[in-house]
Amino acid sequence: MPGVEPLNVLLITSDQHRRTAAGCYGHPLAYTPSLDALAERGVRFDTAYCNFPICVPSRASLATGRYAHQLGVWDNAAPYTGQRPSWGHRLTGRGHPVTTIGKLHFRRPDDDTGFPDQRIPMHVKEGVGDLYGSLRPDVPRQRNYLNTAANPRVGESEYMRYDAATTRQAVEWLSTEAPQNDAPWCLWVSFTLPHSPFVASAEDIARYPLEDMQLPIHFRSPDWPHHPHIGYVREQRIQSPDEELDESLVRRTIATYLAMCTYLDRQIGAVLAALTEQGLDSSTRVIYTSDHGEMLGDHGMWGKNLMYEGASAVPFVMAGPDIAQGQVLPQPVSLVDLFPTIVEGVGASLAAADADLPGMSLWPAAQGDSFPERTIFAEYHASGCREAMYMLRDATHKYVHHVGDPPQLFDLATDPNETRDLAADPTSAPLLARFERLLRTIVDPEAVDRTAKADQARRIQAAGGLDVITRRGPIAGGTPAPGQFRDA
Repeated sequence: MPGVEPLNVLLITSDQHRRTAAGCYGHPLAYTPSLDALAERGVRFDTAYCNFPICVPSRASLATGRYAHQLGVWDNAAPYTGQRPSWGHRLTGRGHPVTTIGKLHFRRPDDDTGFPDQRIPMHVKEGVGDLYGSLRPDVPRQRNYLNTAANPRVGESEYMRYDAATTRQAVEWLSTEAPQNDAPWCLWVSFTLPHSPFVASAEDIARYPLEDMQLPIHFRSPDWPHHPHIGYVREQRIQSPDEELDESLVRRTIATYLAMCTYLDRQIGAVLAALTEQGLDSSTRVIYTSDHGEMLGDHGMWGKNLMYEGASAVPFVMAGPDIAQGQVLPQPVSLVDLFPTIVEGVGASLAAADADLPGMSLWPAAQGDSFPERTIFAEYHASGCREAMYMLRDATHKYVHHVGDPPQLFDLATDPNETRDLAADPTSAPLLARFERLLRTIVDPEAVDRTAKADQARRIQAAGGLDVITRRGPIAGGTPAPGQFRDA
């Protein structure tokens, strides 16, 4: 397409990196020099979101440029199998080499997902994933998120070992294979940190004195939101209505999470250094983002699974040739924008079947061109969610639609911490109505909720039924890394 010179694309992704946990996004303590330098020489999107705040559906949207309800990817046991084309299909079909290194979280390496060259891939466990997260709405109460948050430790996790190996393979690929490609290529380097468990080295944790840790938004139980759906999720997945983690423990967990972000940043720095050392930085554009965030105690919640900023907002940075330097863009973007952005960036073209993709190429915005007003969309149908959730985010407001429960409405321009739900204010009625009308042009919220639950119920039954899945419980510690990196 005119205006965008075809160049290589280096896509770097992480897992569960909340937008605010980086120096370039204003965190006063986060030590992320590699990301900060990338943002300084490029464009930082300040209003970027995932389209589904949990791993597997989010990565399906990232790969295909489509929403989870269009794919039938409802939870972490419904992985992407190639049911709709990915940007990998578009690139490889037009002769552009595509290599992935690290976590994909699809079903199996041999599925036709458009990514035939997968190095040390992590996919859902045993090609099935976490069926416990498919249990809706009658979920047996379990506290895996709370237990994870309550157990920060010093050491080395299998995810750290896996990410280090991902870095080594990425550096090797850039050194030996990238120079051999004639056509612009795409390398997708996908890390697992700062996904829990909360484990980091003593050296990295030492950067974060406990007394300096900022406590979460609405940390104390009297301040927790009283929304019925949020309360249900908390009791099912987190803790009882009046149960708080000890303040000193919360500080340790936050410090460990920030230390994990520092470890991640070090891996990113090594990959970017290799790009420069090979002289590829002048012919390669870099994109960094994450599949979703981490609540980190905000509003009494841990993990993801929600539409609050902590879980749904992600970092999103672009840098390289022809990209404006040191720019901050406030317009909303989301992970479905990666499909047209990557395809255009390497000089490939979209197919006729891509005409209805909801995302847009971000290169014009990254080059300083005007950016249209837009509203982005996210949804959630998994893991302890009684009824479906949908989010719309425009330039100033966030609207959260709960099937069967009252909506939420936040003015993020004046209330970025989401401490004042405006939905019950009578003066908000016109805005709520406008958002709901717009939502229903994208999705039928009730019909999709029924479809998701029916599909999940079928998979639960095929796997042995409710009792079998309940006894098995959730996958402890998250999806395991490939065998050679696992803890003994």
